[in-house]
Amino acid sequence: MAPLTEAHISERIAAALAGAQVTVTDYTGTGDHFRVEVAYAGFAGKSRVDQHRMVYDAVRAELADGSIHALSLSTTIPE
Repeated sequence: MAPLTEAHISERIAAALAGAQVTVTDYTGTGDHFRVEVAYAGFAGKSRVDQHRMVYDAVRAELADGSIHALSLSTTIPE
């Protein structure tokens, strides 16, 4: 299994959450540990847990096959 790129993760999330501002950092350099920051108007009115579920849903395949070992999330609603 080839390591993932920050761009791949960012594209997956941006495709699922249209208009979201996504920043992805591979914090170990190994292509399987990512820090993700997502600002998305669609998070309005949703709990933090629901916001994180929306992001997890965007990368569910990568989580399921083990391509992503760790995913640290920060979600916000743009002002």
